Amino acid sequence: MKKKIVFIALAVMGLTACGERGTTVTSDKEAALQQAVTPYVQNTVVTTYSAMADAALVLLDQTEQILDKVEKGEDYTQLMKDADASWRLMRKHWEQSEAFLYGPAASHTIDPHIDSWPLDFNAMSSLLHNEEQMKQIEEEGGAYVGDKLGYALKGFHAAEYLLFESVEKEGRAVGTGKPHAANLTHAEAVYLLGIVEDLAQQAILLEYCWAGEVSAAKMKILEDGEVDTYEDKYGWQMINAGKPGSTYVTYQEVAEEIVAGCVDIAGEVADLKMGNPYISSTPDERDYIESPYSCTSTEDFADNIRSIQHSYCGALAGDHSVSNYVYRQDPKLDADVHKAIEDAIAAIEAIEDFENTAKGNPAVKVAIEKVQALEQLLDEEVLALLAK
Repeated sequence: MKKKIVFIALAVMGLTACGERGTTVTSDKEAALQQAVTPYVQNTVVTTYSAMADAALVLLDQTEQILDKVEKGEDYTQLMKDADASWRLMRKHWEQSEAFLYGPAASHTIDPHIDSWPLDFNAMSSLLHNEEQMKQIEEEGGAYVGDKLGYALKGFHAAEYLLFESVEKEGRAVGTGKPHAANLTHAEAVYLLGIVEDLAQQAILLEYCWAGEVSAAKMKILEDGEVDTYEDKYGWQMINAGKPGSTYVTYQEVAEEIVAGCVDIAGEVADLKMGNPYISSTPDERDYIESPYSCTSTEDFADNIRSIQHSYCGALAGDHSVSNYVYRQDPKLDADVHKAIEDAIAAIEAIEDFENTAKGNPAVKVAIEKVQALEQLLDEEVLALLAK
């Protein structure tokens, strides 16, 4: 089943631009929206993707060490714990990016490439027991995983399965949220490294496509993996709306793109990520738990709403944002959006043990309704205001 379409310390502490809205925005619509675009690109999008790529590099180094320890027969219990923490951090950055899954994440199919689920366990088992394929993964690493394996055999969730412990229950693998024991087979360690190499390449590619450049260390990983970097300069296109070379004619178009991205992820969280497990009427829906082995699903959902918060309000205190413009036009609507964001996050965080209790859980129902209310506000009122 394929999906539709930074963890910044200050933001997590609540220091967002929501409290600063309406301070210097001019009355001219294009000028007002233009002020919001550069902070959005630099402080929300690029900063998030850069931090995700940084975490990926740490995880890559750890999985290289894990394979080395497996081959030497040495204990790597602490390394598994460290790798789990790095996966969680990378995952947090990714989830806080899902309000901007348009652009490179969509056009280069990076979203489904790294974040499709559920896994294909039968194919995974066959892969791990196929000596010829495993030899190719050992030789080619992330290039083989990225180019030759299907979405259900790579990305965050394939790595998650190998990094976190699970137990068998009613014929299914059920996650515990605890680090996997230091007992990976050689094939599993090789496969894990290949998955993470591919993950790192895709994370760096996202940063490159938005920022137009990355550090030398990151660029080397793209070059070593022979990754097509494209030349999107997507952030430049947004910042320079209306100029030659930009696909955007106006800053209104940019603002509408930003809000539409928020609408999309709100709908996905409510209807798919929480909705399918809540209904849980078919095997596919029962398996549609976002992070079943790390048991971080509700954290994922809350971070998805934070991605909306950062996109609409700004990621840093003082950032101009779409919120500034909406506030000047309709203060009540702006206040309603802020409250809807806060209510959605609170309702999601009130859910306990989502992975095992989602079906018919009243707390999940409340959270779905809160996220749907936010989606409706953004879709029916904020986008309508921007279109005036």
